[in-house]
Amino acid sequence: MPTVLRVGRFRFHFYSDEGNEPPHIHVRCAGAECKFWLAPIALARNRGVLPHDLREIERLVFENRIS
Repeated sequence: MPTVLRVGRFRFHFYSDEGNEPPHIHVRCAGAECKFWLAPIALARNRGVLPHDLREIERLVFENRIS
């Protein structure tokens, strides 16, 4: 799972073979993980990430997107 970005305690990464899923990014922090769709940016799954961290992660995904 290659890491594409580290910001503070957040690690943004992807898995190389996830079938036919739309473009997305996984984010780990403090033993929790979430997944965001990239087009449009939206939370796909949350496994234990706190709400204030989700807002920060969503902001970082938006700021680091490539148009």
